[in-house]
Amino acid sequence: MKVAIAPAYGPPEVVRVTELPIPEPKADEIRIRVRCATVNRTDCGFRSAEYGIVHLFGGLFKPKNPVLGCEYAGEVEEVGRKVTRFAVGDRVFGFDDLRFGSHAEYRIAKETDAMARIPAGISFETAAAITEGAHYALCDLRAAKLQAGQRILINGTTGAIGSASVQLAKHLGAHVTAVCDTKNLDRVAALGADVVVDYLNEDIVARGGRYDIVFDAVGKRRYRDFISVMDDHSVFMSTELGPGAENVTLALKGWLFRSKKRVLFPIPSIDAAMVAYLGDLTASGAFTPIIDRSYALDEIVEAYRYVETGMKTGNVLLVP
Repeated sequence: MKVAIAPAYGPPEVVRVTELPIPEPKADEIRIRVRCATVNRTDCGFRSAEYGIVHLFGGLFKPKNPVLGCEYAGEVEEVGRKVTRFAVGDRVFGFDDLRFGSHAEYRIAKETDAMARIPAGISFETAAAITEGAHYALCDLRAAKLQAGQRILINGTTGAIGSASVQLAKHLGAHVTAVCDTKNLDRVAALGADVVVDYLNEDIVARGGRYDIVFDAVGKRRYRDFISVMDDHSVFMSTELGPGAENVTLALKGWLFRSKKRVLFPIPSIDAAMVAYLGDLTASGAFTPIIDRSYALDEIVEAYRYVETGMKTGNVLLVP
C-alpha cells in the first residue's frame, strides 16, 4: 500500500511517500480502506515537534508513529474474529492522535477507538473533516460550560476549530461574535454568527462590548488583550500555549486562587460517543465542516506547506 512517512521531525520536506505491506488486523481490530483523510494542525505539530512536549508523546528522538494522519473516513475491509461493533462494508470515520496512521491507503483501528459509522447521505470527504477541529472546539465549549443566551467572542473563525466553534456555539444557543478577515465575512456569517467583525479594519477589543467567553481559536492573541471586554466571571481560552506557555500558567493560577476571571486550558479528549454525536450534528445540518481544498497523497508535502501558511479556510483533504 502507498503511505506517507515522516521518519524524522522537521519541515514538510521530511515526509516521503513509499510502499508498505497492507496491514493485517488482529482479533480485536479492523482494517479500513482510507477513502479520505485530512492534513491539519495536529498532524503538523506532531511532524514538526515545534513544541517540546511532542517528544514526550510522539517519540523522544523521532516520531514513534511515522505514518501520520489523525483524521479519516473509509470503508471497513476486514474485521478480526472478536470484533462485533463493525462489519465488512461499513462506512466509518474517526480520529486517532495516539497511533495516527491515516496518511495511507489502509489503516488499522480497534473497534473501541474514537470511530463511528458515517451517517447516510454524508460523503467520505465531508466525514473525513468532521472530527479534528470540531472535537477541539466542543471540548473547549464544554469546559467553559457554555449556556444558551451567553455571549461568546470567537477570534479566528475560518480554520477547522474556529468554523466549528461558531456552529457548535450557535447550536448550544449562544450569541456569537466572530472575528475573521475581509474575504471571509460572508462565509462566516453563513455559519450562523450573530455578529461578524473584520479584524483587518476593526479591532474587536476597541469595539467594546462584554462577553461571557472569549475563545481565541487561532492562538494569535493573549489573555491580557481581552480583559477590557470580559466581566468578572468571564472565561478566556486559547488553542495555543501562548508566550512562555502563559495560558497554562494562568489557568493553573486561576484554579489555585479561584479567580473570578478565569483562563482555561482544557485537555481535549474524544471517544466513540463524541464522534457519533458530531456525525449526528452533521447529518442534521447543525454542523458542516468547511472544505478548503484537496490534495492527492503524492502531494502531501504541498498540503503540509499550505496548512502551515495559516491561510487555510476550514479543512484540507488528502485523498490516498
